[in-house]
Amino acid sequence: MKTSMTRRRALGCAVLTVTLACLTTACSHDDSNGSSTGASGSGGTYNIWDPYPQFDDSSDWVKLLQKCGTDAGVTVKRTGYDTTDLTNKALLAAQQGNSADVLIVDNPVVSTLAEAGVLTTTDDTKIDTSAVEPNLLAAGQLDGKTYGVPIGANTLALYYNKKVLDAAKVDPATVKDWAGLTAALAKVKAAGKKGITFSAIGTEEGSFQFLPWFWGSGAQLTQLDSAQGVASLTLWSDWLKKGYAPNSVLNNTQTTSWQEFASGDFAFSENGTWQLANAKKTGFEYGIIAIPSQAGGTAPAPTGGEFVTAPVQNDTGRYATSEKIIKCLTNEGNALTTDTTLSYVAATEAVQAKQVAANPELKVWVEAVGAAKGRTSDNLGTKYPKISEQLWTAFQAALSGSKQPQQALTAAQTAAAAATK
Repeated sequence: MKTSMTRRRALGCAVLTVTLACLTTACSHDDSNGSSTGASGSGGTYNIWDPYPQFDDSSDWVKLLQKCGTDAGVTVKRTGYDTTDLTNKALLAAQQGNSADVLIVDNPVVSTLAEAGVLTTTDDTKIDTSAVEPNLLAAGQLDGKTYGVPIGANTLALYYNKKVLDAAKVDPATVKDWAGLTAALAKVKAAGKKGITFSAIGTEEGSFQFLPWFWGSGAQLTQLDSAQGVASLTLWSDWLKKGYAPNSVLNNTQTTSWQEFASGDFAFSENGTWQLANAKKTGFEYGIIAIPSQAGGTAPAPTGGEFVTAPVQNDTGRYATSEKIIKCLTNEGNALTTDTTLSYVAATEAVQAKQVAANPELKVWVEAVGAAKGRTSDNLGTKYPKISEQLWTAFQAALSGSKQPQQALTAAQTAAAAATK
């Protein structure tokens, strides 16, 4: 835990950044949601902030929050924010000393809040994380400390259109590595169909989609221009040059990429668990395979999903009740219901087994999550967003043809090294 002086300085820097962001995003501050009442965790009101504004008080999610509060002997006051607004609120509230008791945030945000001194560690709150899959827990770890519990995870895989593959005489079971996938795309193009669609937009969304190929080559985010990294960008670049992927990927979000796949013309789409419901609405037979690594096997895809955290409180006696609420939200029975609602794969093996038993279609997603990796893992923490920005700048340059993959990644590495000193 940082000293109070260090924490104030970190918060001051973080809040300055957020305040500048607010000038362009019309952030607002509402003191009514920040203060917590109740003495040393005995009774009173406990505030929970989450990034699910789509759920109202009648939803199963909010009812679960309220039940967990009741079971812990307190009243829960829940507020749902957009993801970006939630980060701003959490930083500002910490500076003002009125943080929520339980905060549910997107996993890459955890390191930002932890570095600013906003969050307690699981040692502080005595939260047991032993059942959580280590690769998922790593997204909430920094400098050897853990700052919360994942509520579940999503990640990426390849959806395929069975009719298109059948017409091209491609068996999806043969797609086990990059060579197999590229050969399949060549056959699809020769059959007069379209190959693969994905998102290569110049934002974090694009980096999220590039990382399975980057990590699947064996590359590391600390050395963007390694031979392995260049191989991954060359793969994408060659697909565009050969017409296996459309130029629209440069502007595609994951949503517009999915819409291209849903048209029925593409063989493959790189997308996530959150599209399962939409896949059932396409009107064509589809399947799902893991994203292959260069040499074979499942590539490490980035983990999405949220962590349940406990912000620092002046009254440390509140942590005992916060722990009860967090344990309730993440226990086996409630996690199964919550992860089904959010289209997440559970963070523990026991609940994952129940998910697959209830829906065998989730087997490939459980395997993908098992191989997945947090974007801020490897102790990158708040360095990750700076590296990611250079990564998307590089693949945008290579895919648009303005730079060769090696040239683009060398420039990215130089810029990333300077930004993360």
